[in-house]
Amino acid sequence: MAEPEFSALTILTEFFSAAHIEASARRTGFVRRASKITGKLFVALITVGQWSTAKTSLAQLAAKAAQLCKPVDVSPEAIHQRMNRRALAFLQDLIQTAFAKLHTGDTVCEEGLFTPFPRVHIADSTGFGLPDSLKDHFPGAGGSAGQAGAKIQLVWDDKSSTFAHFALTPWNIPDNKYVDTVVSLARRGSLVLFDLGYFKLHAFAYLAAAQAYFLSRLNHQTTLLEARAGRLSRLEVAQVLRTESRPLLEKAIYLGAHERVAARLIAARVPAAVVNERRRKARASARKRGYTPSQSHLILLAWNLFITNVPGTVWAPATVGKAYSLRWQVELIFKSWKSYLQLATLPTKTANSTLCYLYGRLLLILLIYGLCPSLRVQLWTKKRRELSELKLVRHLQAFADRWLQMLFEPATALCSFLHRACTTAERLVAKASRKRRTSAQRLHESLHTQNDFIEFTMALAA
Repeated sequence: MAEPEFSALTILTEFFSAAHIEASARRTGFVRRASKITGKLFVALITVGQWSTAKTSLAQLAAKAAQLCKPVDVSPEAIHQRMNRRALAFLQDLIQTAFAKLHTGDTVCEEGLFTPFPRVHIADSTGFGLPDSLKDHFPGAGGSAGQAGAKIQLVWDDKSSTFAHFALTPWNIPDNKYVDTVVSLARRGSLVLFDLGYFKLHAFAYLAAAQAYFLSRLNHQTTLLEARAGRLSRLEVAQVLRTESRPLLEKAIYLGAHERVAARLIAARVPAAVVNERRRKARASARKRGYTPSQSHLILLAWNLFITNVPGTVWAPATVGKAYSLRWQVELIFKSWKSYLQLATLPTKTANSTLCYLYGRLLLILLIYGLCPSLRVQLWTKKRRELSELKLVRHLQAFADRWLQMLFEPATALCSFLHRACTTAERLVAKASRKRRTSAQRLHESLHTQNDFIEFTMALAA
Protein backbone atom coordinates (compact mmCIF):
# COMPACT_ATOMS: atom_id res chain seq x y z
CA MET A 1 0.00 0.00 0.00
CA ALA A 2 0.98 3.62 -0.36
CA GLU A 3 3.14 5.27 2.25
CA PRO A 4 0.38 7.63 3.56
CA GLU A 5 -1.70 4.63 4.61
CA PHE A 6 1.18 3.01 6.45
CA SER A 7 1.71 6.32 8.22
CA ALA A 8 -1.92 6.46 9.39
CA LEU A 9 -1.82 2.85 10.56
CA THR A 10 1.45 3.45 12.38
CA ILE A 11 0.01 6.47 14.19
CA LEU A 12 -3.13 4.52 15.10
CA THR A 13 -1.05 1.60 16.39
CA GLU A 14 1.18 3.89 18.43
CA PHE A 15 -1.86 5.65 19.84
CA PHE A 16 -3.06 2.39 21.39
CA SER A 17 0.33 1.50 22.83
CA ALA A 18 0.24 0.82 26.56
CA ALA A 19 3.10 3.24 27.21
CA HIS A 20 1.29 6.15 25.54
CA ILE A 21 -2.10 5.50 27.12
CA GLU A 22 -0.78 4.79 30.61
CA ALA A 23 1.33 7.96 30.53
CA SER A 24 -1.84 9.94 29.80
CA ALA A 25 -3.72 8.03 32.51
CA ARG A 26 -1.10 8.93 35.12
CA ARG A 27 -0.80 12.52 33.94
CA THR A 28 -4.54 13.12 34.30
CA GLY A 29 -4.86 11.20 37.57
CA PHE A 30 -7.01 8.38 36.18
CA VAL A 31 -4.39 5.84 37.30
CA ARG A 32 -2.74 6.51 40.64
CA ARG A 33 -2.00 2.96 41.77
CA ALA A 34 -2.10 -0.58 40.43
CA SER A 35 -5.58 -1.66 39.35
CA LYS A 36 -7.27 -4.26 37.19
CA ILE A 37 -8.79 -1.42 35.19
CA THR A 38 -5.73 0.05 33.54
CA GLY A 39 -5.83 3.11 31.33
CA LYS A 40 -5.57 0.94 28.22
CA LEU A 41 -8.36 -1.44 29.28
CA PHE A 42 -10.67 1.48 30.05
CA VAL A 43 -10.00 3.18 26.70
CA ALA A 44 -10.36 -0.08 24.78
CA LEU A 45 -13.73 -0.83 26.37
CA ILE A 46 -15.11 2.71 26.03
CA THR A 47 -14.17 2.99 22.33
CA VAL A 48 -14.15 -0.20 20.23
CA GLY A 49 -15.52 -2.28 23.11
CA GLN A 50 -18.89 -0.51 23.05
CA TRP A 51 -19.07 -0.17 19.27
CA SER A 52 -20.59 -3.46 18.12
CA THR A 53 -24.02 -2.80 19.66
CA ALA A 54 -25.99 0.43 19.96
CA LYS A 55 -26.42 0.31 23.75
CA THR A 56 -23.58 -1.59 25.37
CA SER A 57 -24.24 -1.95 29.08
CA LEU A 58 -21.60 -1.98 31.79
CA ALA A 59 -22.27 -5.69 32.27
CA GLN A 60 -21.50 -6.30 28.60
CA LEU A 61 -18.27 -4.30 28.88
CA ALA A 62 -17.29 -6.41 31.90
CA ALA A 63 -18.06 -9.57 29.91
CA LYS A 64 -15.84 -8.37 27.04
CA ALA A 65 -12.99 -7.72 29.46
CA ALA A 66 -13.32 -11.33 30.66
CA GLN A 67 -12.97 -12.60 27.06
CA LEU A 68 -9.65 -10.93 26.26
CA CYS A 69 -6.57 -13.02 25.48
CA LYS A 70 -5.53 -12.29 29.07
CA PRO A 71 -8.92 -12.20 30.81
CA VAL A 72 -9.60 -9.37 33.25
CA ASP A 73 -12.19 -10.11 35.90
CA VAL A 74 -13.97 -6.83 36.69
CA SER A 75 -17.53 -6.08 37.76
CA PRO A 76 -19.91 -3.60 36.15
CA GLU A 77 -19.88 -1.65 39.41
CA ALA A 78 -16.09 -1.33 39.27
CA ILE A 79 -16.24 0.06 35.74
CA HIS A 80 -18.98 2.50 36.75
CA GLN A 81 -16.93 3.64 39.74
CA ARG A 82 -14.05 4.54 37.43
CA MET A 83 -16.31 6.74 35.30
CA ASN A 84 -15.51 9.87 37.25
CA ARG A 85 -14.04 13.31 36.63
CA ARG A 86 -10.53 11.91 36.33
CA ALA A 87 -11.77 9.55 33.61
CA LEU A 88 -13.25 12.53 31.76
CA ALA A 89 -9.93 14.40 31.95
CA PHE A 90 -8.16 11.27 30.72
CA LEU A 91 -10.47 10.86 27.72
CA GLN A 92 -10.28 14.57 26.90
CA ASP A 93 -6.50 14.33 26.84
CA LEU A 94 -6.63 11.40 24.43
CA ILE A 95 -9.16 13.20 22.21
CA GLN A 96 -6.78 16.16 21.90
CA THR A 97 -3.90 13.82 21.08
CA ALA A 98 -5.88 11.91 18.45
CA PHE A 99 -6.99 15.12 16.77
CA ALA A 100 -3.45 16.53 16.69
CA LYS A 101 -1.87 13.34 15.31
CA LEU A 102 -4.49 12.09 12.86
CA HIS A 103 -6.12 15.26 11.53
CA THR A 104 -3.18 17.29 10.28
CA GLY A 105 -4.61 18.06 6.83
CA ASP A 106 -1.28 17.22 5.19
CA THR A 107 -2.65 14.79 2.58
CA VAL A 108 -4.26 16.23 -0.55
CA CYS A 109 -6.74 13.54 -1.56
CA GLU A 110 -7.87 14.98 -4.87
CA GLU A 111 -6.63 18.29 -6.25
CA GLY A 112 -8.82 18.71 -9.31
CA LEU A 113 -12.05 19.90 -7.70
CA PHE A 114 -10.60 22.82 -5.77
CA THR A 115 -7.21 23.49 -7.30
CA PRO A 116 -7.28 27.28 -6.74
CA PHE A 117 -7.75 26.94 -2.96
CA PRO A 118 -5.14 25.63 -0.49
CA ARG A 119 -7.90 24.65 1.96
CA VAL A 120 -11.62 24.01 1.51
CA HIS A 121 -13.53 24.09 4.80
CA ILE A 122 -17.17 22.97 5.10
CA ALA A 123 -18.79 24.15 8.35
CA ASP A 124 -21.82 22.46 9.89
CA SER A 125 -23.10 21.12 13.21
CA THR A 126 -25.20 18.25 14.47
CA GLY A 127 -27.11 18.09 17.74
CA PHE A 128 -28.47 15.41 20.04
CA GLY A 129 -30.21 15.17 23.39
CA LEU A 130 -28.56 14.34 26.71
CA PRO A 131 -29.95 13.21 30.08
CA ASP A 132 -31.35 16.00 32.25
CA SER A 133 -28.52 15.39 34.73
CA LEU A 134 -26.29 17.35 32.33
CA LYS A 135 -28.55 20.38 31.90
CA ASP A 136 -26.19 22.69 33.82
CA HIS A 137 -23.17 21.82 31.68
CA PHE A 138 -25.01 21.29 28.38
CA PRO A 139 -28.24 23.34 28.34
CA GLY A 140 -30.68 22.23 25.69
CA ALA A 141 -33.08 24.21 23.57
CA GLY A 142 -35.83 23.83 26.17
CA GLY A 143 -39.45 22.89 25.65
CA SER A 144 -40.11 19.61 23.88
CA ALA A 145 -36.47 19.49 22.74
CA GLY A 146 -35.34 18.63 26.27
CA GLN A 147 -33.47 20.37 29.07
CA ALA A 148 -30.02 19.10 28.08
CA GLY A 149 -28.39 18.70 24.72
CA ALA A 150 -25.12 19.05 22.88
CA LYS A 151 -23.81 19.92 19.45
CA ILE A 152 -20.68 18.94 17.62
CA GLN A 153 -19.28 21.81 15.61
CA LEU A 154 -17.40 20.37 12.66
CA VAL A 155 -15.22 22.03 10.05
CA TRP A 156 -14.47 19.40 7.41
CA ASP A 157 -11.37 19.94 5.27
CA ASP A 158 -12.62 18.50 2.00
CA LYS A 159 -9.26 18.48 0.20
CA SER A 160 -7.60 16.35 2.86
CA SER A 161 -10.65 14.45 4.24
CA THR A 162 -9.80 15.46 7.79
CA PHE A 163 -11.35 17.51 10.58
CA ALA A 164 -10.02 21.07 10.61
CA HIS A 165 -12.10 21.72 13.74
CA PHE A 166 -14.03 19.38 16.03
CA ALA A 167 -15.70 20.67 19.20
CA LEU A 168 -18.43 19.63 21.63
CA THR A 169 -20.65 22.56 22.67
CA PRO A 170 -23.96 23.09 24.49
CA TRP A 171 -27.02 22.87 22.29
CA ASN A 172 -28.11 26.43 23.09
CA ILE A 173 -25.15 28.10 21.35
CA PRO A 174 -26.45 29.18 17.91
CA ASP A 175 -24.34 28.44 14.84
CA ASN A 176 -24.30 32.11 13.85
CA LYS A 177 -22.51 32.88 17.12
CA TYR A 178 -20.05 30.03 16.76
CA VAL A 179 -19.19 31.12 13.21
CA ASP A 180 -16.55 33.51 14.55
CA THR A 181 -14.53 30.49 15.66
CA VAL A 182 -15.05 28.86 12.26
CA VAL A 183 -13.77 31.79 10.20
CA SER A 184 -10.75 32.26 12.46
CA LEU A 185 -9.39 29.01 10.98
CA ALA A 186 -9.30 30.44 7.46
CA ARG A 187 -6.02 31.49 5.89
CA ARG A 188 -5.29 33.47 2.77
CA GLY A 189 -6.77 31.75 -0.26
CA SER A 190 -8.93 29.32 1.74
CA LEU A 191 -12.54 28.63 0.82
CA VAL A 192 -15.29 28.20 3.44
CA LEU A 193 -18.69 26.69 2.60
CA PHE A 194 -21.41 27.60 5.09
CA ASP A 195 -24.72 26.13 6.07
CA LEU A 196 -27.37 28.88 6.17
CA GLY A 197 -27.42 28.71 9.98
CA TYR A 198 -23.94 30.26 10.05
CA PHE A 199 -24.99 33.27 7.99
CA LYS A 200 -23.37 36.38 9.47
CA LEU A 201 -22.21 39.46 7.60
CA HIS A 202 -19.30 40.09 9.96
CA ALA A 203 -18.00 36.59 9.20
CA PHE A 204 -18.05 37.27 5.45
CA ALA A 205 -16.31 40.60 6.03
CA TYR A 206 -13.63 38.88 8.11
CA LEU A 207 -12.95 36.34 5.36
CA ALA A 208 -12.80 39.00 2.67
CA ALA A 209 -10.33 41.04 4.75
CA ALA A 210 -8.20 37.91 5.25
CA GLN A 211 -8.19 37.38 1.45
CA ALA A 212 -10.13 34.17 1.90
CA TYR A 213 -13.30 33.07 0.11
CA PHE A 214 -16.84 32.14 1.15
CA LEU A 215 -19.81 30.38 -0.41
CA SER A 216 -23.22 30.37 1.23
CA ARG A 217 -26.90 30.47 0.54
CA LEU A 218 -28.46 33.91 0.88
CA ASN A 219 -30.50 34.86 3.92
CA HIS A 220 -33.56 36.53 2.39
CA GLN A 221 -33.56 39.24 5.06
CA THR A 222 -30.11 40.52 4.09
CA THR A 223 -29.74 44.01 2.65
CA LEU A 224 -28.13 43.86 -0.79
CA LEU A 225 -26.63 46.80 -2.64
CA GLU A 226 -25.55 47.21 -6.25
CA ALA A 227 -23.59 49.91 -8.06
CA ARG A 228 -25.69 52.13 -10.32
CA ALA A 229 -24.36 55.26 -11.98
CA GLY A 230 -21.41 55.46 -9.64
CA ARG A 231 -23.35 55.04 -6.38
CA LEU A 232 -24.68 52.14 -4.31
CA SER A 233 -28.42 51.53 -4.34
CA ARG A 234 -30.53 48.91 -2.63
CA LEU A 235 -31.18 45.82 -4.73
CA GLU A 236 -34.66 44.33 -4.42
CA VAL A 237 -33.98 40.77 -5.50
CA ALA A 238 -37.62 39.73 -5.63
CA GLN A 239 -38.44 42.56 -8.05
CA VAL A 240 -35.55 41.55 -10.30
CA LEU A 241 -36.56 37.89 -10.31
CA ARG A 242 -40.28 38.53 -10.72
CA THR A 243 -39.94 39.01 -14.48
CA GLU A 244 -36.72 37.03 -15.03
CA SER A 245 -37.10 34.36 -17.71
CA ARG A 246 -33.58 32.96 -17.70
CA PRO A 247 -32.83 29.88 -15.55
CA LEU A 248 -29.59 31.35 -14.22
CA LEU A 249 -28.74 34.91 -13.19
CA GLU A 250 -25.63 36.59 -11.77
CA LYS A 251 -25.25 40.04 -10.25
CA ALA A 252 -22.35 41.89 -8.65
CA ILE A 253 -23.52 42.99 -5.20
CA TYR A 254 -22.45 44.29 -1.81
CA LEU A 255 -23.66 42.50 1.32
CA GLY A 256 -25.05 44.57 4.19
CA ALA A 257 -26.00 48.21 4.53
CA HIS A 258 -22.94 48.85 6.71
CA GLU A 259 -20.54 45.96 6.00
CA ARG A 260 -20.77 46.29 2.19
CA VAL A 261 -18.87 43.09 1.44
CA ALA A 262 -18.25 42.70 -2.29
CA ALA A 263 -19.74 39.46 -3.61
CA ARG A 264 -21.56 37.74 -6.45
CA LEU A 265 -25.22 36.79 -6.25
CA ILE A 266 -26.10 33.65 -8.21
CA ALA A 267 -29.79 32.87 -8.70
CA ALA A 268 -30.74 29.45 -10.11
CA ARG A 269 -34.36 28.69 -10.91
CA VAL A 270 -35.81 25.49 -9.42
CA PRO A 271 -38.44 23.24 -11.06
CA ALA A 272 -42.12 24.14 -10.74
CA ALA A 273 -42.93 21.10 -8.60
CA VAL A 274 -40.28 22.09 -6.08
CA VAL A 275 -41.47 25.71 -6.07
CA ASN A 276 -45.04 24.62 -5.34
CA GLU A 277 -43.92 22.42 -2.45
CA ARG A 278 -41.78 25.19 -0.97
CA ARG A 279 -44.66 27.66 -1.14
CA ARG A 280 -47.10 25.16 0.35
CA LYS A 281 -44.80 24.67 3.35
CA ALA A 282 -44.21 28.41 3.70
CA ARG A 283 -47.95 29.12 3.77
CA ALA A 284 -48.58 26.32 6.28
CA SER A 285 -45.81 27.57 8.56
CA ALA A 286 -47.07 31.16 8.34
CA ARG A 287 -50.63 30.06 9.08
CA LYS A 288 -49.49 28.44 12.33
CA ARG A 289 -47.79 31.69 13.35
CA GLY A 290 -50.75 33.85 12.41
CA TYR A 291 -49.48 35.75 9.38
CA THR A 292 -49.45 35.57 5.58
CA PRO A 293 -46.15 35.19 3.67
CA SER A 294 -45.28 38.18 1.52
CA GLN A 295 -45.40 38.04 -2.25
CA SER A 296 -41.67 38.84 -2.35
CA HIS A 297 -40.88 35.84 -0.16
CA LEU A 298 -42.96 33.56 -2.38
CA ILE A 299 -41.12 34.82 -5.45
CA LEU A 300 -37.72 34.10 -3.86
CA LEU A 301 -38.79 30.51 -3.11
CA ALA A 302 -38.67 29.84 -6.86
CA TRP A 303 -34.89 30.23 -6.81
CA ASN A 304 -31.77 28.89 -5.15
CA LEU A 305 -29.79 31.97 -4.14
CA PHE A 306 -26.04 31.77 -3.51
CA ILE A 307 -23.50 34.39 -2.49
CA THR A 308 -19.74 34.08 -2.96
CA ASN A 309 -16.65 36.23 -3.39
CA VAL A 310 -14.91 33.61 -5.56
CA PRO A 311 -14.15 35.51 -8.79
CA GLY A 312 -16.00 34.69 -11.98
CA THR A 313 -12.65 33.94 -13.61
CA VAL A 314 -12.33 30.99 -11.20
CA TRP A 315 -15.94 29.76 -11.10
CA ALA A 316 -18.63 30.38 -13.69
CA PRO A 317 -22.16 30.83 -12.25
CA ALA A 318 -23.11 27.20 -12.90
CA THR A 319 -20.05 25.98 -11.02
CA VAL A 320 -20.98 27.96 -7.90
CA GLY A 321 -24.13 25.92 -7.35
CA LYS A 322 -22.43 22.62 -8.01
CA ALA A 323 -19.64 23.47 -5.57
CA TYR A 324 -22.18 24.25 -2.86
CA SER A 325 -23.75 20.82 -3.26
CA LEU A 326 -20.58 19.28 -1.81
CA ARG A 327 -21.65 20.69 1.55
CA TRP A 328 -24.01 17.71 1.83
CA GLN A 329 -20.95 15.51 2.28
CA VAL A 330 -20.94 16.64 5.90
CA GLU A 331 -24.53 15.45 6.35
CA LEU A 332 -23.39 11.95 5.36
CA ILE A 333 -20.59 12.19 7.92
CA PHE A 334 -23.12 13.09 10.60
CA LYS A 335 -25.28 10.15 9.52
CA SER A 336 -22.33 7.80 9.98
CA TRP A 337 -21.76 9.17 13.49
CA LYS A 338 -25.36 8.73 14.61
CA SER A 339 -26.30 5.56 12.74
CA TYR A 340 -23.11 3.49 12.97
CA LEU A 341 -20.94 5.08 15.68
CA GLN A 342 -23.92 5.45 18.05
CA LEU A 343 -23.07 9.05 18.88
CA ALA A 344 -26.51 9.91 20.22
CA THR A 345 -27.28 6.49 21.76
CA LEU A 346 -26.06 6.73 25.33
CA PRO A 347 -27.04 3.88 27.67
CA THR A 348 -26.72 5.72 31.01
CA LYS A 349 -28.40 8.67 32.73
CA THR A 350 -25.89 9.86 35.33
CA ALA A 351 -23.65 12.76 34.34
CA ASN A 352 -20.13 11.32 34.51
CA SER A 353 -20.93 7.91 33.05
CA THR A 354 -22.89 9.51 30.19
CA LEU A 355 -19.98 11.81 29.39
CA CYS A 356 -17.53 8.89 29.50
CA TYR A 357 -19.60 7.02 26.93
CA LEU A 358 -19.92 10.20 24.87
CA TYR A 359 -16.20 11.02 25.00
CA GLY A 360 -15.45 7.42 24.07
CA ARG A 361 -17.58 7.83 20.97
CA LEU A 362 -15.91 11.15 20.09
CA LEU A 363 -12.51 9.52 20.42
CA LEU A 364 -13.62 6.62 18.22
CA ILE A 365 -14.87 9.08 15.57
CA LEU A 366 -11.47 10.78 15.46
CA LEU A 367 -9.63 7.45 15.21
CA ILE A 368 -11.86 6.01 12.48
CA TYR A 369 -11.87 9.15 10.39
CA GLY A 370 -8.11 9.33 10.70
CA LEU A 371 -8.05 6.53 8.10
CA CYS A 372 -10.10 8.48 5.55
CA PRO A 373 -7.32 10.46 3.81
CA SER A 374 -5.20 7.47 2.85
CA LEU A 375 -8.18 5.36 1.77
CA ARG A 376 -9.59 8.22 -0.30
CA VAL A 377 -6.22 8.60 -2.05
CA GLN A 378 -6.02 4.87 -2.73
CA LEU A 379 -9.52 4.63 -4.19
CA TRP A 380 -9.12 7.68 -6.40
CA THR A 381 -5.61 6.84 -7.59
CA LYS A 382 -6.30 3.20 -8.38
CA LYS A 383 -9.95 3.17 -9.42
CA ARG A 384 -11.10 6.77 -9.90
CA ARG A 385 -13.80 6.02 -7.32
CA GLU A 386 -14.95 8.15 -4.40
CA LEU A 387 -14.78 7.03 -0.79
CA SER A 388 -18.07 6.45 1.03
CA GLU A 389 -17.56 7.38 4.68
CA LEU A 390 -20.78 5.55 5.55
CA LYS A 391 -19.50 2.32 4.04
CA LEU A 392 -16.12 2.74 5.72
CA VAL A 393 -17.65 3.10 9.18
CA ARG A 394 -19.96 0.11 8.64
CA HIS A 395 -17.05 -1.94 7.33
CA LEU A 396 -14.86 -1.23 10.35
CA GLN A 397 -17.76 -1.77 12.74
CA ALA A 398 -17.88 -5.37 11.57
CA PHE A 399 -14.31 -5.75 12.91
CA ALA A 400 -15.07 -4.09 16.28
CA ASP A 401 -14.95 -7.14 18.55
CA ARG A 402 -11.86 -8.49 16.82
CA TRP A 403 -10.25 -5.07 17.06
CA LEU A 404 -10.82 -5.07 20.82
CA GLN A 405 -8.99 -8.37 21.08
CA MET A 406 -6.10 -7.17 18.91
CA LEU A 407 -5.49 -4.12 21.10
CA PHE A 408 -3.98 -6.48 23.66
CA GLU A 409 -1.75 -8.30 21.19
CA PRO A 410 1.77 -7.10 20.21
CA ALA A 411 1.92 -3.88 18.19
CA THR A 412 2.99 -5.70 15.03
CA ALA A 413 -0.10 -7.91 15.21
CA LEU A 414 -2.37 -4.89 15.71
CA CYS A 415 -0.79 -3.07 12.77
CA SER A 416 -1.18 -6.15 10.55
CA PHE A 417 -4.82 -6.47 11.57
CA LEU A 418 -5.52 -2.82 10.71
CA HIS A 419 -3.63 -3.24 7.45
CA ARG A 420 -5.82 -6.20 6.46
CA ALA A 421 -8.98 -4.29 7.42
CA CYS A 422 -7.94 -1.36 5.21
CA THR A 423 -6.93 -3.64 2.34
CA THR A 424 -10.40 -5.20 2.43
CA ALA A 425 -11.93 -1.75 2.68
CA GLU A 426 -10.41 -0.73 -0.65
CA ARG A 427 -12.73 -3.23 -2.35
CA LEU A 428 -15.84 -2.50 -0.29
CA VAL A 429 -16.11 1.17 0.69
CA ALA A 430 -16.22 3.01 -2.65
CA LYS A 431 -19.37 4.85 -3.61
CA ALA A 432 -21.53 2.71 -5.85
CA SER A 433 -21.38 3.13 -9.60
CA ARG A 434 -24.72 4.51 -10.70
CA LYS A 435 -26.40 6.52 -13.41
CA ARG A 436 -27.07 9.41 -11.05
CA ARG A 437 -23.83 11.34 -10.77
CA THR A 438 -22.32 12.30 -7.43
CA SER A 439 -21.84 15.94 -6.44
CA ALA A 440 -18.11 15.64 -7.11
CA GLN A 441 -18.75 14.22 -10.60
CA ARG A 442 -21.11 17.07 -11.42
CA LEU A 443 -18.55 19.60 -10.24
CA HIS A 444 -15.83 17.92 -12.29
CA GLU A 445 -17.98 18.24 -15.38
CA SER A 446 -18.85 21.85 -14.60
CA LEU A 447 -15.22 22.81 -14.32
CA HIS A 448 -14.75 21.50 -17.86
CA THR A 449 -18.02 22.41 -19.55
CA GLN A 450 -19.72 25.03 -17.29
CA ASN A 451 -23.17 23.82 -18.26
CA ASP A 452 -25.91 21.39 -17.26
CA PHE A 453 -26.91 23.50 -14.26
CA ILE A 454 -30.64 22.75 -14.31
CA GLU A 455 -30.12 19.11 -13.36
CA PHE A 456 -28.14 20.19 -10.32
CA THR A 457 -30.77 22.64 -9.09
CA MET A 458 -33.40 19.90 -9.21
CA ALA A 459 -31.20 17.60 -7.11
CA LEU A 460 -30.33 20.33 -4.60
CA ALA A 461 -33.87 21.57 -4.13
CA ALA A 462 -35.50 18.15 -3.92
